[in-house]
Amino acid sequence: MKFLTTPILGLVIIEPEVFQDERGWFLESFNLRRFRTGLQALKLEVPESFVQDNVSSSKKGVVRGLHYQLAPFAQGKLVSVPHGAVFDVAVDLRSDSSTYGEWFALELSDVNKRMLWVPEGFAHGFLALKDDTYVSYKVTQYYDKDSERSVLWNDTYLGIQWPILSEYCLSDKDKAAPVFVKQIKE
Repeated sequence: MKFLTTPILGLVIIEPEVFQDERGWFLESFNLRRFRTGLQALKLEVPESFVQDNVSSSKKGVVRGLHYQLAPFAQGKLVSVPHGAVFDVAVDLRSDSSTYGEWFALELSDVNKRMLWVPEGFAHGFLALKDDTYVSYKVTQYYDKDSERSVLWNDTYLGIQWPILSEYCLSDKDKAAPVFVKQIKE
């Protein structure tokens, strides 16, 4: 596995080693020892453990996010796309960070097989770029409804450059999410 840094400290792109032949391909989607060693080599905090795996299915144009949970239920997420493709986004909500309020995005897909490690302190979301897209998340903390928060996906302050599609599909809750500026004043 290759662990690649991003412009935002803590966010890490992980490229698994893919073994391919005439039968298809094989990859190790998670290995705790390699995950810990990869983060330690970058001098990053290693999460204690993953406690839950989640999978979502989305059609093209679905936007999910930008979601996060408050401490002590803040979640680190290891995100991958076993089928389809997404424009995956993380927003730095760590008020003590030099990149506070900045975002990073990349395409995760079944073709590039990349993963994104999103540590605690980030809002996370994605736009499905293909029908029948599955997103898999390993999370470091259990879901807690009372700690759940979100940021408006197209907040002009954040200025996320989402791919342009003819139509976006969001839940009512995500459409009503507060803007980032409002949240930092609370």
